Amino acid sequence: MSDLTTMSPSEHELATLIVDTLTLETEPDDIDPEAALYGEGLGLDSIDILEVALAVSKTYGVKLRADDENNATIFASLRTLNDHIQRLKAA
Repeated sequence: MSDLTTMSPSEHELATLIVDTLTLETEPDDIDPEAALYGEGLGLDSIDILEVALAVSKTYGVKLRADDENNATIFASLRTLNDHIQRLKAA
């Protein structure tokens, strides 16, 4: 039943956080976990990404650094961002 476009519970929670933080006119369930967050896909810009990073830090207690050389990979999609958060929480 798990295919690439089905969200895990933690991905859905993160999608909800992103929609609520940015007051997006989309439903969390409508976000493709594999679609790009930045630019094409969800269409977030750099200010949106900063707001998401702050909300993630407050909500999950993990630090997302602006100078992390892996940010393009971390913020590539909802799924990659969620995977990164889960790794940080487990560390």
